[in-house]
Amino acid sequence: MGLKSIEEREHVERVIKECTLCNVGMVDEEGVPYVIPMNFGYEEGVIYLHSAQEGRSITILEKNPLVCITFSTFTALSWQHEEVACSYRLQGESVICYGRVQFEEDHEEKVRALNRIMHHYTGREFSYSDPAVKNVKVWKVAIEEASVREFGKPSKNALRFRTSRPM
Repeated sequence: MGLKSIEEREHVERVIKECTLCNVGMVDEEGVPYVIPMNFGYEEGVIYLHSAQEGRSITILEKNPLVCITFSTFTALSWQHEEVACSYRLQGESVICYGRVQFEEDHEEKVRALNRIMHHYTGREFSYSDPAVKNVKVWKVAIEEASVREFGKPSKNALRFRTSRPM
């Protein structure tokens, strides 16, 4: 996965598993970026996604399978002083992953991937009709490189620090 340590890999995996949505970025033939939010499943360094069989993302990925996938958690809105705008910050963690999309065509592997996605959200597996499996495009992205970051940590020198959940 291109990570420096086991601890970093575990941190990446923890952040990914906490997220309910990822953003998948790709670049078309003219160099125009295209980013879409997607639901996903994750298992052992592989991100599973699904979509319709056709569309702009499929057209792009058939020519350039490279993707950047981002995940971001949100834990709190914090500030050092309520009346000072620049003292506000969002706290959380993010992961940026790079890889190549491979479209899965094998029926059993598609079912396995779909169950990874469903397990991420429901904790369970499902059965699928043959037409449902046939009519979905399953994306498999082995993570080639990943990085994890924490953001919005309060300064150790802060005199006051409060946290609030936004509405």
